[in-house]
Amino acid sequence: MQDGQKLLAIAGLLSAAAALLHIGCIIGGGDWYRFFGAGEEMARAAEAGLWKPAMITAAISMILFIWAAYGFSGAGQIGRLPLLRTALIVIAAIYLLRGLFIIPALILPQLRSPFNIWSSLIVLGYGLAYTVGTWRAWPRLSANARKSKELVI
Repeated sequence: MQDGQKLLAIAGLLSAAAALLHIGCIIGGGDWYRFFGAGEEMARAAEAGLWKPAMITAAISMILFIWAAYGFSGAGQIGRLPLLRTALIVIAAIYLLRGLFIIPALILPQLRSPFNIWSSLIVLGYGLAYTVGTWRAWPRLSANARKSKELVI
């Protein structure tokens, strides 16, 4: 496995872990929502048994599992998914943009909180794994490269 593929495999694992933590919030309830920074409103709604927190969190979890699958596909661990290179770029961009929230979180006192700082750093790391992995694996991520490789073997 090449460097880019290793990074994409790690990126896939990171997204899968995040998805599982979101499922943990659904199961764990209000305390988990509070701990992971979802806010008091979400925590109270979960404690009240309302469907909204679970539905929102389940949707986020599904997206993160899809992103994990794209990381694994880019790593060659599962079959090639549609629009692989485009999806990896979009996923990396979303993670990086969310990670850059650390800048206003450090500058503006009203946004400065431990959650905003550590979550931004974590997500920035996810974005870098997808970005560098995609960049290093770029030639192998081409649909034509995979097809020609399969024909040779």
